[in-house]
Amino acid sequence: MKQTALLAAALSAAMVLPAAAQEVTLGLGYSDYHRDAAEDGAMFAVDYLHAPFHERGRLSARFGAALEVQETGDVFAGVGISGVFDLNNDWFIESSLMPGAYHESSDANDLGSAFEIRTLVAVGKRFQNGKAVSLAFSHKSNASTADDNPGVNSVTLRWHIPLGG
Repeated sequence: MKQTALLAAALSAAMVLPAAAQEVTLGLGYSDYHRDAAEDGAMFAVDYLHAPFHERGRLSARFGAALEVQETGDVFAGVGISGVFDLNNDWFIESSLMPGAYHESSDANDLGSAFEIRTLVAVGKRFQNGKAVSLAFSHKSNASTADDNPGVNSVTLRWHIPLGG
């Protein structure tokens, strides 16, 4: 009887507490390649962020994946880890590190290798419905694992959409 009461209490609490949901972010932005001959341009990004595997106080960590497509045809796909630090009034800071594969559309947009690492930092605001908006700054480079490492910087306005819940 005691175990049934404890189970019922735990299930009730779980139903009342907000679940840390998975999330998809959609972003539109602009990329600036470091090479003078490179084609800068608009980009579309989609990130999938899994439910947190670690939460402590205001900090959470989760696995994620990213896909970025430049208007020039350059494509990046990566997987890695994302951290979120919750601030007051539903503001947050997000950062991520996602190693992955990069394919350039032209020699001018070559980043030195197919292996590239995207680092990202974003500042955002979460709304009462769980959705959020953020402004992200990201950088892709091969971290000098190749002889050539020109890199590319991007700024992206992102819309966060929780999944499930």
